[in-house]
Amino acid sequence: MTHRRLIRSSGIIGSATIVSRVLGFVRDILFARLFGTNIFAQAFVVAFRIPNVLRDMVGEGATDAAIVPILTEYRHARTPEEYWEVARIILNLMLTVLVVLSVAGVVFAPLLVKVIAPGFIRTPEKFAMTVFLTRMIFPYILFLGMVAYSKGVLNSFHYFTTPAFAPVVLNITMILTLVVLCPVIGVKGLVIGVMAGGIFEMLIQVPPLRAKGFRFGRGFHLVHPIAKRIGKLLLPRALGTAVYQLSVLIDTVLASLAWIVGAGGVAALYYSNRLVQLPLAVFGISIATAALPKMSKEAASNDMARFKDTVSFSLRTVFTVMIPAAVGLMILAKPIVRILFQRGEFAAYSTAITSSALFFYTFGLFAYAGIKILVNTYYSMGDTRTPVKTAAVSLVSNLVLNLILMWPLKIGGLALATSIAAMTNFTILYVILMKRIGDIGTARILSSLARICAAAGVMGLFTFVTARIFLQTSGLSSLAVFGRLVVTVFASGIVYLVSAFLARVEGVRRMWALVLAHRRI
Repeated sequence: MTHRRLIRSSGIIGSATIVSRVLGFVRDILFARLFGTNIFAQAFVVAFRIPNVLRDMVGEGATDAAIVPILTEYRHARTPEEYWEVARIILNLMLTVLVVLSVAGVVFAPLLVKVIAPGFIRTPEKFAMTVFLTRMIFPYILFLGMVAYSKGVLNSFHYFTTPAFAPVVLNITMILTLVVLCPVIGVKGLVIGVMAGGIFEMLIQVPPLRAKGFRFGRGFHLVHPIAKRIGKLLLPRALGTAVYQLSVLIDTVLASLAWIVGAGGVAALYYSNRLVQLPLAVFGISIATAALPKMSKEAASNDMARFKDTVSFSLRTVFTVMIPAAVGLMILAKPIVRILFQRGEFAAYSTAITSSALFFYTFGLFAYAGIKILVNTYYSMGDTRTPVKTAAVSLVSNLVLNLILMWPLKIGGLALATSIAAMTNFTILYVILMKRIGDIGTARILSSLARICAAAGVMGLFTFVTARIFLQTSGLSSLAVFGRLVVTVFASGIVYLVSAFLARVEGVRRMWALVLAHRRI
């Protein structure tokens, strides 16, 4: 896979993610209008977060740490029969683990809620609702795991389209239930939408899997030499790359302590995290996902020159997008939250606490994306232990900083602690990688970073001035206000691209060259 193909693969994933995130914003706007930051919103956020954290550890985590590297190796070095035998063994292992987790989650839901949202215990109605929703939603991880498995198999063939569009299906079903069911039966209707969406997400993976050659084998076999290797790779990953989700989980625990950080903190973190996830998912995770099979192949063939070039290129590319995105979100945090969410049950207080969390989350945006690239780099080399060690340092620093910053900055302090912990994790991962494989082009990365920051600074000044003049929204309709926000964001993006092109930012010039090449075809 060349750099051009890597960008195109990232583009497929990114395009699907944009569609999903747009629908996700529609979903969140409807959710905010119906529930705001009240107890039902907080109960659903906690109930939905638990299986999503487990998904990141044993679903998406298994895909990145074990499935893609192992299947990529088997596809290039073994026969198709051996490849599909291993693929079926992996499926059986994942099914076994996910079924056990689903049952355990339903049984131990009260204990989980006590651990994750201890502040809810003071409000019996909120606690009971959270336990009920957790039990309803927990089997969703079974469907998430199967989607992650399908993604791993298809990505090993460098096929990204259907797995990338799976979240679109989930968002559509949740939107439908918010419109049709939730006004009638409340937040329980949204859980029905989640479960239905999970089933449909899983079903759309079947046709491309069969087209690639997947068939169910006879019997249910778990014994294979590869099983031990998968466990060796996966178990450390379960504690490793989930550092971001685990950091958010720690934030949730502390955000439930309303007498310290204020009421509505859990929901505020959810909304702000959803916003900061947009650029991260569209660009950061898309590039990391597309790069993983390439890095795995280069590591397996011991082509270290190309391997290091791929890592460096991936980091420079994500920084090209993440840094201006962070600057834009910092400046526009309050207008974005107000325009998108402030209606119905989502009042001015909800806007204030959500925009505060969003502002501080953006400080770590480049680090969140960089961690995804670097962790996948270690996975492609068969090393899942190093990310665990750096994750442990990051989690401890996040907890300590949370306990310090939550008092003066309230909900914003929790978000800032997560950002600082992410930057710490990224720095440690980068330094260890340099010691392991040698320099990956640090001078080139720093040069690119300086140019990106200069261009982002120009954009930030433009955005600040434009927002002060153009986003004074009194007396305007909601549609007009939203239109002004879109124009501001679009114009800021143009200013950044022009500034980056003039500053000779490599990623922007390369993308422009690809556009010109495509127009000639």
